[in-house]
Amino acid sequence: MFVDRAVLHVAGGSGGHGCASVHREKFKPLGGPDGGNGGRGGSVRLVADASATTLLEYHHAPHRVAANGRPGTGSLRHGASGEDLVLRVPAGTVVKDAADGRVLADLVDVGTDVELAPGGAGGLGNAALATTRRKAPGFALLGEPGWSGDVVLELKSLADVALVGFPSAGKSSLVAALSAARPKIADYPFTTLVPNLGVVVAGQERFVVADVPGLVEGASEGRGLGLEFLRHVERTAAIVHVLDCATLEPGRDPLSDLEVIEAELARYAVDLTATGEPGLPLEQRPTLVVLHKMDVPEARELAELVRPDLEARGLEVLEVSSASHEGLRELSFAMARLVRRAREQAPAPAAPRVVLRPRAVDETGFTVVREEAEDATDGVRFRVRGTKPERWVRQTDFSNDEAVGFLADRLAKLGVEDDLFAAGAVAGSEVVIGADDAPRGAVVFDWDPTLVGGAELLAGPRGEDARLAGEGRRTTQERRREQAERKDARARTQAELDAERREERRAAAAGRSAGSGGRDRA
Repeated sequence: MFVDRAVLHVAGGSGGHGCASVHREKFKPLGGPDGGNGGRGGSVRLVADASATTLLEYHHAPHRVAANGRPGTGSLRHGASGEDLVLRVPAGTVVKDAADGRVLADLVDVGTDVELAPGGAGGLGNAALATTRRKAPGFALLGEPGWSGDVVLELKSLADVALVGFPSAGKSSLVAALSAARPKIADYPFTTLVPNLGVVVAGQERFVVADVPGLVEGASEGRGLGLEFLRHVERTAAIVHVLDCATLEPGRDPLSDLEVIEAELARYAVDLTATGEPGLPLEQRPTLVVLHKMDVPEARELAELVRPDLEARGLEVLEVSSASHEGLRELSFAMARLVRRAREQAPAPAAPRVVLRPRAVDETGFTVVREEAEDATDGVRFRVRGTKPERWVRQTDFSNDEAVGFLADRLAKLGVEDDLFAAGAVAGSEVVIGADDAPRGAVVFDWDPTLVGGAELLAGPRGEDARLAGEGRRTTQERRREQAERKDARARTQAELDAERREERRAAAAGRSAGSGGRDRA
């Protein structure tokens, strides 16, 4: 079965968690931390392979997940990285985002390797987190989840010449007569269901001919199978119209067939986003007209009638018979001329350029946005977005108080706290880090700012000192009062947290006592 389109659900492996361990050995009571790092998760990769000819494998099994990384262990043993999952696809496969149709990759050449779903990074163990100030960390970082999403694989034949025409016009017979390909040929009342490829040699030129089936009136609008196979014409340099001069269907003749097929090619929107395609609309590409089945006497008579009209339109016309091989040599050399001209006119491939985008001096790597929300505290929440804050949140074990404190120190050092203060956040304000649709969700907490000195409270343009401005300058008493208000707010927040923890401990103790009393009665 031939499948040229498949929706793939891929997910990279998750990174292994870091290990929090302490070295234990006789006569060494202070061995220090020795927790190893977690291994990186495996990635899902696509490779263009010459042995692959269809996407049938991914049509039946669309869910693909790479292996997870192993967690770290004690004695400084790092976890093993997850093995990459390599998916082999035919050359000419285009990878698109399933959500917006954006082209992610175009695997034109055999051997092209693309990382489709990168694996998550492994978490650091407590040995890697130890510093001169934090000599024995009692926590480790968690591994990150791998990327997951849906992509669309579309196969576009890598052919130089496309044979187009109505069903039963003899396109498959021409491919079999011109090349070593042997497609299944019979007097079907329907069209071929598989595009057939054949390699043709004419003099010094070697090119690929494709039989594109399923073209009928209305194909560009989805009628029949034409829309499914028109994508196989996009990469071709020339188009050959195969006109059946021996058809017995009423209302059909070579001129009307040509007009119908040209109209469908003109209506089809060529995808110009992928790389490696000619880029011209289908109706503007070099064209040949083949009057087929000249071995039938009635066909030869009809060809003599319509040939002057076709040549009057400026078309090159050839009379061919696949059964008797009449005109096949002339047809092969005519197609070779078109292919050679297209190859000579093709622009030379541009050399890959390395683009350096240095980070701006004032770039912080994160943003703080004030959001109005009815369900937030005081109707306002502050959302923090950025690569580093979101990655740090994913790596934090929130069941460990020391790990949470480490996260707070990292955020403060990055400058998140200063930006929250500048955005108008106060003690107790609702702060969200990350997006709501993230794999592990966003982290929501009530902000508890650290105390800052008086010099850090001076906000003003660079190079200016607000204390020297005559108007609006706060007095020493006002600054002390603001600092005292912040201290009081922090004390109230801490008291509320302490009360909640005491209540949780009392509830847990009551539950344990009730359980032990029940066992005694039993």
